[in-house]
Amino acid sequence: MRLTTSTHVSLDGVMQGMGGSGEDTRGGFTRGGWALGSGDPAVGDLVAAEYGAAAAFLLGRRTYENFAGYWGAFADPGSHPIAAALHDRPKYVASTTLTDPAWTGTTVLAGDLATAVGRLRAESDGDLLVPGSGVLVRWLLAQGLVDRMTLLVYPVVVGQGTRLFPQDGPDLRLTLVASRTTPGGVTVQTYEPAGRPEYAGSAPHPDA
Repeated sequence: MRLTTSTHVSLDGVMQGMGGSGEDTRGGFTRGGWALGSGDPAVGDLVAAEYGAAAAFLLGRRTYENFAGYWGAFADPGSHPIAAALHDRPKYVASTTLTDPAWTGTTVLAGDLATAVGRLRAESDGDLLVPGSGVLVRWLLAQGLVDRMTLLVYPVVVGQGTRLFPQDGPDLRLTLVASRTTPGGVTVQTYEPAGRPEYAGSAPHPDA
């Protein structure tokens, strides 16, 4: 399996509460729903295609619970492409506290996560899609388990909230493999991790 992450972020890197005002108010966050406020239907079509192409899903605990409460509650999952994909395909959750998931097709990866994800990548085919799940994405990157990373960057500065990458953290070099812009100005950038960055040393003064 090719492990691919897909994350919606603002121009200043915020990923918290992108879908609605009450989605995630931790830390006093009051600016939720900034992604849906873009009103760009091309993003919905793109995400539906992305989910439809996935062979399975890997989610963090919080993202899984949000999805289960919304997409898992569809009376007719076949009526929506995202609901259909999530309903029909395996869902893996990285959690040490979730013990009895009610959503059909869910498997909890509660042991050695690196070993479990490595086994999925080695024994199956297709894309293992990680939507959202910022804490999990950062951990997967640190473990060298991410094959591709897609960022959907919205033309908005949120100004508060949890960011995908913290101010201080591990460094990473990325290779851009695809890029496009929707009519509403959302840039969709797909990268492949390429080790650590190379840092330039002290350059000689041009008059030296």
